[in-house]
Amino acid sequence: MTLKLHNVTKKFGSFTAVDHLSLEIPEKQIFGFLGANGAGKTTTFRMILGLIQQSGGDITWNESGIGYDKSHLIGYLPEERGLYPKMKVQDQLVYLARLRGMNSKEAIHELEQWLEKFKVPDYKSKKVEDLSKGNQQKIQFISAVLHKPKLLILDEPFSGLDPVNVEMLKEAVVELKEAGTSIVFSSHRMEHVEELCEHLCILHHGKPVVHGKLKDIKRSFGKKNVRVRADFDLAFLKDLPGVTKYKSLGDSCELQVENEHISQTILTELHGKGFIRTFDLEEPSLNDIFIEKVGDSYE
Repeated sequence: MTLKLHNVTKKFGSFTAVDHLSLEIPEKQIFGFLGANGAGKTTTFRMILGLIQQSGGDITWNESGIGYDKSHLIGYLPEERGLYPKMKVQDQLVYLARLRGMNSKEAIHELEQWLEKFKVPDYKSKKVEDLSKGNQQKIQFISAVLHKPKLLILDEPFSGLDPVNVEMLKEAVVELKEAGTSIVFSSHRMEHVEELCEHLCILHHGKPVVHGKLKDIKRSFGKKNVRVRADFDLAFLKDLPGVTKYKSLGDSCELQVENEHISQTILTELHGKGFIRTFDLEEPSLNDIFIEKVGDSYE
């Protein structure tokens, strides 16, 4: 069940939030959506879900449109969390699961398993307002996955979580993918996308500036990173031809070079100057690619 967006545009008056966006999101994979605030990520999600109508273009899932008849197959974690603060966790999540076609017994069974997985089994009878922000987010996440959706959309799922809870949620996302769920998530955190996603799209002012397989994107970027740690001054490296960036880190430095052949020139230049502790040639990071493509407008 592939999700396809073809020439999707959304205008709010004279402002174009999403501009002729065409994407194919493969099934049973994790697809990353990156972009600065206002790039059009949340607007795109809302159009996929049918919460707002696109101004132009087509959105199809398994060759047909997404309507209310598919709501039991879709899970959504919005960026603005929206639980009922006065309701108890179990009452709230069972109610939401029943709206999506589950019976109460099945919903309670699933809920208990998820609370156990997230190490909060005693939260079943607590009110949402009595939970910490991080634990409210876990409950909101459970509400998006309790009914075992085939397509899961997560808008900034890790924001505001401490590192332990981020790892817990990441594990859950990977398990869902392995069980056959197609997952689309947006994030400001490059390392999360780099770790979890095979395919991604970087949106800038509503247009895709990078789109494809993470491996192919890194390969086609061309530039590489070199890390050197040595017992002598490395500052002379910044003036070598083909070095596009230089960052000193005490007894080591990080360089960005135009291609991997430049790294061999650097190695030759280092030879005979003293003891070299490490010399690593690395693929560019997603952060490098993002900054190059989106630049100063990223916050």
